[in-house]
Amino acid sequence: MGQGDKTAWLDQLPQAFQDYRGGRKLDEVECIVPDLNGMSRGKAIPLNKFSPDKAIYLPISIFYQTITGEDVEMDIENQWAESDMELRPDMSTAMAVPWAKAATLQVIHDLYSSRGEPVLCAPRNVLKRVIALFNEQGWKPVVAPELEFYLTKPNVDPNEPIEPPVGRTGRSGTARQSYSMSAVDEYGEVIDTIYDYAEAAGLHIDSVIQEDGAGQVEINLTHGDPLLLADQVFYFKRIIKEAALNNGMFATFMAKPMRDQPGSAMHIHQSVVDIKTGDNIFSDADGSESDAFRFYIGGLQQYLPQMMPLIAPNVNSYRRFESDTNSSAPTNMAWGYDNRATGLRIPNSGPQDRRIENRLVGVDTNPYLSIAASLICGYMGLTQSIAPAEPVEGEPGDEFAIPTTFDEALRLFTKTSDVHRTLGEDFCELFACVKREELRQFHREISPWEREHLLLNV
Repeated sequence: MGQGDKTAWLDQLPQAFQDYRGGRKLDEVECIVPDLNGMSRGKAIPLNKFSPDKAIYLPISIFYQTITGEDVEMDIENQWAESDMELRPDMSTAMAVPWAKAATLQVIHDLYSSRGEPVLCAPRNVLKRVIALFNEQGWKPVVAPELEFYLTKPNVDPNEPIEPPVGRTGRSGTARQSYSMSAVDEYGEVIDTIYDYAEAAGLHIDSVIQEDGAGQVEINLTHGDPLLLADQVFYFKRIIKEAALNNGMFATFMAKPMRDQPGSAMHIHQSVVDIKTGDNIFSDADGSESDAFRFYIGGLQQYLPQMMPLIAPNVNSYRRFESDTNSSAPTNMAWGYDNRATGLRIPNSGPQDRRIENRLVGVDTNPYLSIAASLICGYMGLTQSIAPAEPVEGEPGDEFAIPTTFDEALRLFTKTSDVHRTLGEDFCELFACVKREELRQFHREISPWEREHLLLNV
């Protein structure tokens, strides 16, 4: 078989990739998977070694590592036998790598065991299982994420604070300029590069706005299938970081990169559609709120506090909830109509667009896991007919409080039973073990605050 026959699949790739390639020779294919933290892992292989029908392999131990790369000992039989996972390409995710010097393709892969079974701890498979539960009930979940992030000066010394970037005026960014068009224009070259990269990758941006923080930007994505949107967030994070680097800045998805600036969220709008009729099950035929709408909220209120490590997965995630540092992040599981003080906001909308906005999720999450966590809580509300509390007007009271430290959130997550069984007990135990080790590593560190205030004062 000639090389042309082996690469005939290239002609079936989306038009966006064909335009990006422009007749150039394709250099290599990046075969990637999202790890527990939502970062890319995988292999870059020459074009002649890649085929949509040919599997490649990675050791399962990529899921046994902390964010720092440390291995975690767990009660897993033959943990360090380093068994391989089979990577099978999902060609619907194939798209350009616009920042590469030579024409390059990237493809997200799904993970299977040597027996051909989905790897249960793979984040993409976790989300697929949740979507399948909805589909078995005749439902199709719909989500729309909003990505907040900061552009910053390059920070090459971790001991130094992160600072806002210098824009086209030569001045450092200033905060509290929400929705300012001139603030967006200040970093126009980065935004233009993000648009260019997104176009080359075939990705669509719904809107771009300036957020409250100095150098803080929000990108909104069009609503759709949860797996598709998780893939897009996964790709967009890489695109945004590369666009910033190519313009002399950093882009960070830390939940709270600067002490005196607001944190960054990934609000998730969600609704559920009846597969047969295409109708939003959150609305009755007369346009009023349905029982399903209320039960979904009830599920979020009851179970989401137990899932905090999946929607706020790092020590820094909880800095976003601090109330004395310009934070607008809700610290509660209350719900209300067009109320941004509640963790669950009901935006103004018509019956077909009725949806729930989960405002608790941080942008530092793995999108597959945070979307899965939010959806599964709503699913359990639907299937268990959980009634919600009454909607709140104004600022909620303490009765709706959520865990606001990583230690507390992990303790609550470890005790969970119903959600563990639904998401997968083995996955939840593995995730908890990795995050407990990250927390242990954090507590071993001596911070600059301790050195400054305790060294000579105690």
